[in-house]
Amino acid sequence: MFLGLQLLFLLLISPIIIGVFIYGLKRKTESSGKLILTLYAIGFSSILLLWIIGTLNQKKILEKSDFYGEYIIDRDYFSGKQADWQYNNFRFEIKENDSIYFYITNGKLIKESYKGTISTVAPYQSARLKIRMDLPTHHVLNSNPTIYRESWGFYMVFNSPKFHNMYFRKGEWKEIK
Repeated sequence: MFLGLQLLFLLLISPIIIGVFIYGLKRKTESSGKLILTLYAIGFSSILLLWIIGTLNQKKILEKSDFYGEYIIDRDYFSGKQADWQYNNFRFEIKENDSIYFYITNGKLIKESYKGTISTVAPYQSARLKIRMDLPTHHVLNSNPTIYRESWGFYMVFNSPKFHNMYFRKGEWKEIK
């Protein structure tokens, strides 16, 4: 059915659109030509604007290399004392050798670290992160994170049995002032 519509557009509608545009160009000094060219300019501008908006709102397609880096608690998602406490006590790093290091911290000082490995699966276009931690592990890493993609990036949500959802975003840890 879709192929039939494409063929109909290609064989019937395209020549009409091109013919009306050429007619407008030949009569550009007359009011009918000006009207036709104005409508074509509005139509072309609308299509271009919709294409730009669609491109800007398109979610990022993730690859394995996008996951490499340092992750901190996203304090902008939920602010307050609990987010600040989590920010100062948890962070992790995914290295290019596919290892993950989850850190229990006291501000800048790393108190404990948990090691594991990562892999990705891509059941659809965008890759999903799978984590395998060495035992013993921390309760935050009992399950794989949920990945939420945005236009320019992504964030991960770990479901902790003690703290519920913990929101991590790529970034460098800095002291809270």
